[in-house]
Amino acid sequence: MAKSPDQEHPRKAFGWAARDKSGLLSPFHFSRRENGDEDVTIKILFCGVCHSDLHTAKNEWGFTNYPVVPGHEMVGTVMKVGSHVKKFKVGERVGVGVIVGSCKKCESCQQDLENYCPQTIFTYNSYYTDGTKTYGGYSDMIVVDERYVLRFPDNLPSEGGAPLLCAGITVYSPMKYYGMTEPGKHLGVAGLGGLGHVAVKMGKAFGLKVTVISSSPKKEAEAIERLGADSFLVTSEPAKMKAALGTMDFIIDTVSAVHPLFPLLGLLKLNGKLVTVGLPDKPLELPIFPLVLGRKLVGGSDIGGMKETQEMLDFCAKHGITADVEVIRMDYITTAMERLAKSDVRYRFVIDVANSLPQ
Repeated sequence: MAKSPDQEHPRKAFGWAARDKSGLLSPFHFSRRENGDEDVTIKILFCGVCHSDLHTAKNEWGFTNYPVVPGHEMVGTVMKVGSHVKKFKVGERVGVGVIVGSCKKCESCQQDLENYCPQTIFTYNSYYTDGTKTYGGYSDMIVVDERYVLRFPDNLPSEGGAPLLCAGITVYSPMKYYGMTEPGKHLGVAGLGGLGHVAVKMGKAFGLKVTVISSSPKKEAEAIERLGADSFLVTSEPAKMKAALGTMDFIIDTVSAVHPLFPLLGLLKLNGKLVTVGLPDKPLELPIFPLVLGRKLVGGSDIGGMKETQEMLDFCAKHGITADVEVIRMDYITTAMERLAKSDVRYRFVIDVANSLPQ
């Protein structure tokens, strides 16, 4: 007979979990494995609230296994290290992102692309090799193999840095892979939410001209004045969209709702690239004529490997890039999820775990 979540492992843990597709979270007692030779035990200080957390809590992607403890943008301090751990010491500040395991042997793992390993173990709503479930960062502590733990740069604040572990790497990796780092080139950022606002900041740090493409005219002032974008384009203004046709080298599409791609493809120059990272829950329509007539590419990208995620954190620390966050207590999470569903956050909720869960 399967053991209950609080009996599976020796280490007692406490967090908040969703138990059905209502997505409502409530206090949850469970357990973590004992710290192994290659493991790091981490006291969680802060955890970002990602759109994936909302999708998973409500089973909007169709593969949630309840109960689920969301959270894959966590910053904490090392409480214990295994005898074989080389990279971390007790008391150091570390991060844990979207993945906590992979096979370590396949071609992807050998290339530091653990995120594309067929046996990737996700930080929550996934299963360890022993068959027990993974639980995420809406909790007091976690035990993670050191390969999937990140060094958190000293000058990167925990609250503003936490969302970089998902939102940051989700935009940094495609920018590097698809060559969106050449100073002077023109980057369009579609959607100004958790991912989009970080993409704007990274684009400027790489020396790009950045235009925010949004359906909401209300965001113009903050895009330009607060985030440093060069210009702002509203998709519902035909004259301005027409004037912008063929002006962009790349577009990073962060929109997580179903939306038309045709207007975005029109904004790209010859050989332009549209890279989508937003994960809408239904397929998008892909018009082929603009691809053929402009030799354009549509691509995707999914977070990044551990080596690149560390590189991204160091890049953000060097350039002073953090997410714009609203820090909340754990018991505010139901309201936060409702607001996130309406895009009513600038631009990422971060849970102050250490100060709002019983220690």
